[in-house]
Amino acid sequence: MTDRAAFQWDETLYAGSARYYATGRMPYPGEIAELLRTELSLDGRGRLLDVGCGPGSLTLPLAPLFDSVVGVDADPDMLRQAARAAERAGIENVRWHHLRAEELPAGLGTFRVVTFAQSFHWFDRPQVAAAVRPMLASGGAWVHVGATTHRGAPGDDPLPYPRPPHDEVEALVARYLGPVRRAGRSLLPDGTPGGEEEVMRSAGYRGPRRFEVAGGVLRERAEDEVVAGVFSLSYAAPHLFAERRPEFERDLRALLRAVSPTGRFAERTRAVELVVWQP
Repeated sequence: MTDRAAFQWDETLYAGSARYYATGRMPYPGEIAELLRTELSLDGRGRLLDVGCGPGSLTLPLAPLFDSVVGVDADPDMLRQAARAAERAGIENVRWHHLRAEELPAGLGTFRVVTFAQSFHWFDRPQVAAAVRPMLASGGAWVHVGATTHRGAPGDDPLPYPRPPHDEVEALVARYLGPVRRAGRSLLPDGTPGGEEEVMRSAGYRGPRRFEVAGGVLRERAEDEVVAGVFSLSYAAPHLFAERRPEFERDLRALLRAVSPTGRFAERTRAVELVVWQP
């Protein structure tokens, strides 16, 4: 029995979302790389494994800290987007592998650092935690990155443009897809699981050490970016709306224009938490 018994993974979890992800999600703060460089004494050597890498949102900013990098993801469209982003950025030390986390170690070898950014909750966590432990080199570290990048922090301080009406957008999604959160072909009535510390300790990890990268950075966002942020979500992936997707997007854009007729929005980023474990 796994801790994800209520959730049956399938390949439609993020189907159609990859093309929206980089546009709709706010980037990870650059301070993450500097914090990890300092706290893990990174010196450009060793290997990084990013599990559930998506379109490389964290993989690519961290790539300069290592000799070589491996990104793995179960969605081939995400990996195609990641490869294109790496090519545009001129980053050549990354290799991409299409596989599920549950397939690890998959002959990938050992790594100085293994990262999970907004991804660990989708996996069979006890299985993956156990599989990754022997993949960590001596002195290596597991880094869990907890973040919310599709929407900013709540607040009422004045900004140059209105904040996106995220609560109203969530209600619109529920109106189309039902009140119970979707996840591929499954439903998540209770959301994704907690209890990460217990999972990690049971798998033999020490720690954790916790760090926070402050939020509060002002981000201006266009209507198209907010729309892309919605379609980047597992519970609002484009395929879930089926033939009603054009209708949903029309209603979504009408809602956004009612709040900001110019189609411009602003919000402040949320803090990002880094949790470091060692075997």
